[in-house]
Amino acid sequence: MHGYKIINQNALHFVTMTVVGWIDVFTREEYRKVILDSLAYCQKEKGLVVNAYVIMSNHIHLICYAREPFLLSEVLRDFKKFTSKSIFTAIQANNNESRKEWMLHLFSYYAKYNKNNKSFQFWQQGNHPVEIESPKWINQKLAYIHLNPVRNGLVANAEDYLYSSAGAYIGKESYIDIEMIELDNTIGYVDG
Repeated sequence: MHGYKIINQNALHFVTMTVVGWIDVFTREEYRKVILDSLAYCQKEKGLVVNAYVIMSNHIHLICYAREPFLLSEVLRDFKKFTSKSIFTAIQANNNESRKEWMLHLFSYYAKYNKNNKSFQFWQQGNHPVEIESPKWINQKLAYIHLNPVRNGLVANAEDYLYSSAGAYIGKESYIDIEMIELDNTIGYVDG
């Protein structure tokens, strides 16, 4: 059992969802699209509110919460269950996926060590949820999410990374709806 649990189901949380073995699945557009479409579905049908996000090559960070009567832990569980099956199926069906056999082998390998999975495991267990309340923590996590592609050398400016909400915070279009967090400018945009 992981030490992180969602206690207040409708509070603002920073969550991380990581692919098993840190496999770089989201380097492919069609797999990122499954994530974006699923987030949009959860927003429309399951009360998910996304305040910030980034899709990296092998993990996703969100600042989010669930509107009542929905529970954040259930929304995230359903999201992970649906996306894992969808992406696994997409990889199996993708004859142009050069890494298909390797990835499918690893997903099967990780399933052996988790009693909850029979044939494959896509996501690591847990979401590492951290409830965030203070403006300083909110600013820190927002900066962490938006600067992730910059720190990884993918873009020079956070707002130029397409699979992130950073652009939305300066008025650019976003793939999914973002409920923007009012930044506390007295604290500053803290990275860390």
